[in-house]
Amino acid sequence: MNLMPKLAARREAGKPVRAALIGAGKFGSMFLSQVPHIAGLEVAVIADLDPERAKTACRNVGWEEARIARTRFVDDGAAAARADGVEVVLEATGHPAAGARHALAAIEAGRHVVMVNVEADVLVGPVLARKAQAAGVVYSMAYGDQPALVSEMVDWARAAGFTVAAAGKGTKYLPAYHNVTPDDVWTHYGLTPEAAKAAGMNPQMFNSFLDGTKSAIEMAAIANSCGLDVPEAGLAFPPCGVDDLAQVLRPRAVGGQLERDGMVEVVSSLERDGRPVFRDLRWGVYVVLKAPNDYAAACFKQYGLPTDATGRYAAMYKPFHLIGLELSISVLNAALRGEPTGMTRGWRGDAVAVAKRALTAGEMLDGEGGYTVYGRLMPAAASKSCRGLPIGLAHGVRLTRDVAAGQPVTEADVTLDESQPIVSLRRELAATAW
Repeated sequence: MNLMPKLAARREAGKPVRAALIGAGKFGSMFLSQVPHIAGLEVAVIADLDPERAKTACRNVGWEEARIARTRFVDDGAAAARADGVEVVLEATGHPAAGARHALAAIEAGRHVVMVNVEADVLVGPVLARKAQAAGVVYSMAYGDQPALVSEMVDWARAAGFTVAAAGKGTKYLPAYHNVTPDDVWTHYGLTPEAAKAAGMNPQMFNSFLDGTKSAIEMAAIANSCGLDVPEAGLAFPPCGVDDLAQVLRPRAVGGQLERDGMVEVVSSLERDGRPVFRDLRWGVYVVLKAPNDYAAACFKQYGLPTDATGRYAAMYKPFHLIGLELSISVLNAALRGEPTGMTRGWRGDAVAVAKRALTAGEMLDGEGGYTVYGRLMPAAASKSCRGLPIGLAHGVRLTRDVAAGQPVTEADVTLDESQPIVSLRRELAATAW
């Protein structure tokens, strides 16, 4: 609650918070739209593979030409991460290998890192976070995205003395979505391919939200940040509205659908027959609390908090998240407080590639949201044991043997380029005791 007074003091001292943004896509553009309205925050450098496109993004979100003229635009993310005078680096490319490379460059240069790139964070985030800690800089999740918002709610619940029974988000889900490809994704969003193309919407990216991959990645990030457990069989996506969160997301031993307290889960905004869930949480996040004693449980009832049938479980939720419009919260926390807005602290969950259809040796995998695989949430221990191929490494690699539909792809099924730094970081992750 003290960010703005702290920022005002920096501004009055002539020392604004200066950031570098790597990746001027949708998330980055939303952040850029807010920057002119936050006195004392400056974006000194913007890196994008196409700097002219980045300038166009700035104009599209309302930047004046004078602000664009005093901003440096480059096509090299690592150079932006090392730029003079930059305190905080925002990695928003969405590309796992590039994200890890840019984060390492920032850490080595003594810059704080805000990792918008959840794909990179789930692939090798625990290693990056440990390197940042050793270097004395902040490695943070991106506020506005679900993992950071859920991490905040979990921290609040524990700081108030509650047990966290469950935490996660809502989404639109049906089991058939796991098999959707970029060819038929727009029908599920109520769009024509022509309308989506005119709006500049990438079918593979949007398909990753629909086919369950993004949910797997985000829940792995939350598990790794909050020390929560991952369902053994992967996410169940139970249909559930906000009024029923505490009833559904509690252990099976007391009538719920979870294995035990302390789990991540995603709730669907659709019933299995396709009907909309009443008062759904499609755009929001939640935490289910467990009262530590009868007195606290009685307080739940006295203050109108909806509970489960036992009265011991209750839910708090945030119905919306604003993505990049909230990203400055992470930048300011890192620069002014030296604190992350959520941070990977261990390896509890992984997002593993699973075959969408029967795959044959010689086929090339096309990664997140593509035609060949989707990401399934898996306990990190199980992923390590079976040598599951993380979805972040499942792009542009060739199968060496057949994989049946619905089966996880393992590292033994593909040929990885061991010379790639991202593969080395993944090996470091798997070799470390967490």
